[in-house]
Amino acid sequence: MNAIIKARGLRRSFGQVHALDGIDLDIPSGRIVGLIGPNGAGKTTALKAILGLSSYQGELSVLGLDPARQRDQLMQDVCFIADVAVLPRWARVHQIIDLTERLHPNFSRKQCLHYLEATRIRPQARIRTLSKGMVVQLHLALVMAIDARLLVLDEPTLGLDILFRKRFYSNLLNEYFDEERTIVITTHQVEEVEHILTDLVFIKDGQLVLNQSMEAIHERYTEVMVRPDQVEQARALAPLHERVLFGRHILLFDEPDREKLASLGEIHRPSVADLFVGLMGDNA
Repeated sequence: MNAIIKARGLRRSFGQVHALDGIDLDIPSGRIVGLIGPNGAGKTTALKAILGLSSYQGELSVLGLDPARQRDQLMQDVCFIADVAVLPRWARVHQIIDLTERLHPNFSRKQCLHYLEATRIRPQARIRTLSKGMVVQLHLALVMAIDARLLVLDEPTLGLDILFRKRFYSNLLNEYFDEERTIVITTHQVEEVEHILTDLVFIKDGQLVLNQSMEAIHERYTEVMVRPDQVEQARALAPLHERVLFGRHILLFDEPDREKLASLGEIHRPSVADLFVGLMGDNA
């Protein structure tokens, strides 16, 4: 399968700090990829390189194009939602919609208005009268109404209440995503996107710690809530991580013998958040 995003030895340094340290990455079409990492891990640097917004060393191809040299052409099929929505405060909502329609040939006014129907945003309202959350809602509606092959979301629901966040991800999955589109999401609210991800990438200190499909991750990693008298036996099996919850020890294992673990306690699938802590460290 051809990769929508293909990176080989991708590097970006700021003095002695390696924001990206030789990353190899392939993202095919029709996937929803969670790019997860702590602050300063290299997520934003990677996204800027993919979008042609910063220089880099190594090889990088996005939709078959060089983002550094062919950004204008690339952005005809790419949409980007940043963590901070910036829209002109003097303009009215309908003027922003008109402008977007004139600037982008793949923009659908009908689809944009459809997304806005679920909000309290009115076409005659000025941007400066909207709350922070409403500005984010408007920005999301504008971008999701553009027919793009690659959608990059950088903390897309920051500042939104939980009801709209759930509605946004539902719309993203049911009305926007298809096998011809690829979505890359960075977020600290991993529990809210876990159910829609097809692939998971963990990045720390400019390097990939994990890069697998969710199916492979579910097969690979197992947690066990160990019975009190079996803790030492479980530790002898070399867990990746151990945490304590309400006095019970929960251990994370990579490709374990599940029958052996079942004899030690209750086994279950780790959440993305628990896997992140286990693989990245408590101080990630």
